[in-house]
Amino acid sequence: MIRAEFLTAPDGTLVGFHISGHAGYAEAGEDVICAFVSSAAYMTANTVTEVIGADAEAAAQDGDMFVRVSKKDAGRCREIFEGLKLHLLNTEEQYPDYLKVLFMEV
Repeated sequence: MIRAEFLTAPDGTLVGFHISGHAGYAEAGEDVICAFVSSAAYMTANTVTEVIGADAEAAAQDGDMFVRVSKKDAGRCREIFEGLKLHLLNTEEQYPDYLKVLFMEV
């Protein structure tokens, strides 16, 4: 199962995410749920770091991605993180056995 954990500031502002695991929906290389989540996560990370140029901590390895923006850039990245959140919540609704979306205050 993929675990997508959104990082929130005490006021509820999204400041990042940590996505880990594999869906197990199909064989490696054919798992559309993993591909779907991975593509959305990479697009979000690249938009935050390369397009917006936010001050961010970002790391990715096989089946694991972490992105967290600085407090000063959280407002600039809010809509992008909200878009990813909605995207993954909709996916979780369709595939609850393969994706779990959580929230953690940091």
